[in-house]
Amino acid sequence: MKIIIPMAGIGKRMRPHTLTVPKPLLKIAGKSIVERLVDNLSRNKSIDEIHYIVGNFGKDVEDTLIELAKEKGARGYIHYQKEALGTAHAIYCASNTLKNDVIIAFADTLFIGDFEINNNDEAIIWTKTVTHPELYGVVHENNKGEVIDFYEKPKNFVSDKAIIGIYYFKNGEVLEKEINRLLNKKIMVNGEFQLTDALKNLLNKGIKFTCKVIDEWLDCGNKEEYLRSSKRILEVLKYKITADQGKNRINKPVFIGENVIIKDSEIGPNVCIEENSIVENSKLKNSIIGSNTKIVLSDLNNSIVGDECFIRKGNGELNLGAYNQYEGK
Repeated sequence: MKIIIPMAGIGKRMRPHTLTVPKPLLKIAGKSIVERLVDNLSRNKSIDEIHYIVGNFGKDVEDTLIELAKEKGARGYIHYQKEALGTAHAIYCASNTLKNDVIIAFADTLFIGDFEINNNDEAIIWTKTVTHPELYGVVHENNKGEVIDFYEKPKNFVSDKAIIGIYYFKNGEVLEKEINRLLNKKIMVNGEFQLTDALKNLLNKGIKFTCKVIDEWLDCGNKEEYLRSSKRILEVLKYKITADQGKNRINKPVFIGENVIIKDSEIGPNVCIEENSIVENSKLKNSIIGSNTKIVLSDLNNSIVGDECFIRKGNGELNLGAYNQYEGK
């Protein structure tokens, strides 16, 4: 099986953190968003290839993605989307890989749940039950769990099953053919080629889509959502604390990466500190701290601090991108 991951977006709402790395490579508790996505999708499945559809992210990012695929026992490939022309166009940038059984997963969010695939599944759309379906694209299913229609942000209630952006095809060629048809005939909505249009046409042609529901859908679209998702990941995974507590106070749940040094500080709850960082004489809660960062004499809450930063006398909330310094009064 192969996984195709469109991830060419620039993540404007997560700036300044996406000025140095693409959003899917932002970390929560030692793993990037895209790595957690691959972990979920590859659980109990043999993944042969991972195809990443990226923008102009640079060689370092591409090497990181190839290495991630290697760590999962798969071959990694890079494809480029040079223009933001919609979800179907993103997949088209790697359309020659749509062969046999394939998972397509947009790397925008995190998920908790089982992505089970049965031998008799022809195509799957994973969804999440939501309280405000009018804000999402949703599927309408029959009593057998088969999709019978798609709706984009319906004004009147038809379903509470929101499409989360993960799909499976037993025969990827059928999707490749339909996406090529959209582009060749220039079938667009608001200047973009939409995957939903291809799915509707496949449904009309007799492809049987099964609707499956995941447990949780965690957004990482802005600072507040990113922090909430980090909190939930910590609650679910319950990491063991390996740092020497000494005179420190550790309030679980927290994640403390490798080679982190903590001195005379209070950490947590809901704090992630990535590898090789130093925290001295500080209090941190509800925050994400990047790698190789040093924080001293600070009291931070609801904060995100990037890699390679130095903070002294920081108080309250901070939202600081990588390679920055901050010194309060």
